[in-house]
Amino acid sequence: MRGRFLVAAGAAALATGGIAHAETQTMRDALALTYRANPTIMAQRAQVRSLDEDVAIARASGRPQVDITAGVNQDVFTRNLPGRNGRDFSVGADLSVPLFAGGRIRNAVRAADTRVEAGRADLRATEGDIFTEAVAAYMDVIRDRSIVQLNENQVRVLDTNLQATRDRFEVGDLTRTDVAQSEARLALAQSNLATARGQLESSEENFQRVIGDAPGDLQPPPPLPPLPGAPADAASVALSNNADLASIAAQARAAGFDVATVRGERLPTISAVSSTRYLSALGSNETGAGEPLGPNSTTSTGIGLSLNVPLYQGGAAGARVRRAQAFRTQLLEQSIGVERLVVANARAAFAAWQAAQEAIESNELAVAANDLALEGTRAEQTVGTRNVLDVLNAEQELLNAQVALVTARRDAYVAGFQLLNTMGQAEAEDLNLDAGPLYDPVDHYDRYSRSWNDWDDGPPARPVSTRTVPADAVSPITELVPNTPVTEAEQ
Repeated sequence: MRGRFLVAAGAAALATGGIAHAETQTMRDALALTYRANPTIMAQRAQVRSLDEDVAIARASGRPQVDITAGVNQDVFTRNLPGRNGRDFSVGADLSVPLFAGGRIRNAVRAADTRVEAGRADLRATEGDIFTEAVAAYMDVIRDRSIVQLNENQVRVLDTNLQATRDRFEVGDLTRTDVAQSEARLALAQSNLATARGQLESSEENFQRVIGDAPGDLQPPPPLPPLPGAPADAASVALSNNADLASIAAQARAAGFDVATVRGERLPTISAVSSTRYLSALGSNETGAGEPLGPNSTTSTGIGLSLNVPLYQGGAAGARVRRAQAFRTQLLEQSIGVERLVVANARAAFAAWQAAQEAIESNELAVAANDLALEGTRAEQTVGTRNVLDVLNAEQELLNAQVALVTARRDAYVAGFQLLNTMGQAEAEDLNLDAGPLYDPVDHYDRYSRSWNDWDDGPPARPVSTRTVPADAVSPITELVPNTPVTEAEQ
């Protein structure tokens, strides 16, 4: 099912008609914009890049280390050494190459590499969660716009009914009670309309928060790919593909390498060393008569092996191993907890999707039945077998059924996408987004994880996410965000 979502265009709208907006947007557009500029996704990408650097840092521990030292010394008081003022200049270079470190370097690199795997899985999980949030925000706006339209239509109908009721009251065909009932129902509808408009504004603001742009004329969503036929099937797929489960498993493996790394601290360390020294007396190594007391400068070079054997560390070594093992045990227990959660979420998402599908069928029947009942009630009122209140009740029941149908369609779509996310099939590569090349975390890893350059700082820290504040607004974030755009390479 990977790569099949959002390929097809169009599906049934959540309700009849829609509110017109200047810019037409599809769900594919919204998800592509989310993928390019959502701050949560961008932050997780940066987190993965920081994990890449942990690999470079771990590898650097196994490479040669070179230090240069230099100094100038001037004695201010010398006793029993006539003719010497103790002035000298020295420079030296030290080279150290680790030959054996008890497996610490190798296991540290393995642990860092495995945490990179966990970070990439976390990035996949973050993408799926944010895409699910974006789909919910998109569907919320469609739902709430439809509900606003239904309530606006209800207000218009009730206003027309009230005018007709007042006219009939004037000619003595209806009572003051009928007018009061119509007025009360219109006031209630106006209140419901105000509430619906408030909810719509809230949904539109949430849309902008998640997706990064104000909603335009939202098109109906594309159909979801085929979903499993049973909750057990959904759970089985989720156990194989869920990114959260892959992340915690990688973290547990990395903790195993950490245990081996700490155990290596009790083993000897052997290094090849070399040092070079140059010392100059700066012309001060002579008597008052100008006779030299010795050579004015000396140079020395040496090579050798350095052995460090930790014999006793006050119990710290054992404590560090026990701590690492306890942390690994914690991650193993957490992995079982995540596994339970994945199974439960898959089954729950399947149940929610199935229940919403059944609710759609029931509400479609309810809308059709209430529409027929309203027509019949109005017809019966004209012959005197029904009163005004019966018509008002029928109109309200039809509205309630229509709102329930709109809500059920939204819930079904969001639940279906949530099920895809739980099964690990709501990531960028699954959605066929029209957002250019997909972000590949391997590019940064290949570029920097084996770097030997101490002076390669990489691109500067610059945000990629879009801001949603007005152009003239000022916040503490304003001074942190550069005015120049971020290039594609820096992303």
